[in-house]
Amino acid sequence: MIAPALTKNQSLVFDVLTRAEQPISAYTILDRLREHGFRAPLQVYRALDKLLEAGLVHRLESLNAFVACAHRNSSCCAAGHAHGTVAFAICTGCGQASEFHDSEIDGRLNAWSKARRFRPEKTTIEIRGLCEKCAA
Repeated sequence: MIAPALTKNQSLVFDVLTRAEQPISAYTILDRLREHGFRAPLQVYRALDKLLEAGLVHRLESLNAFVACAHRNSSCCAAGHAHGTVAFAICTGCGQASEFHDSEIDGRLNAWSKARRFRPEKTTIEIRGLCEKCAA
C-alpha cells in the first residue's frame, strides 16, 4: 500500500497514535497536541477521518478510541479494500489492543454476505478479555 501524502495535522495525529501504547481517545490526542497548536476537537476529528479513510488508523467502537494500523503495508487494511476483516483482542486489564487478521474468518463472513446478497462496507471484530500477562 502506498501511503498518501498527509497534511501537518494528519501527520501529528498519526504520530501520536503510532507512539501510543494502547488505544486513545480523540480528546487524549487533542491534549497531547495542544503544544502544536491544536485547540479544538474538530481539528483532531478531521485528521482522524482522513487517516481512517486511508486505512492508516482504526476506530475501536467499544472503547471510542483509535489505534494506528498494525498492518499498514498489507492490502487487508488499505483504503477501499472491502474484503478484509479487521479484528482486535482488547485486554480489559491493561488496555492493550492487538490487531490480527484471519483469512478463514474473512472467507466465512464473505460467504455469508454473498449468500444473503448483503454488501458489507466495513467489518471489525472486537474480542474483549484478558491478555496472557493479565490472566496469569
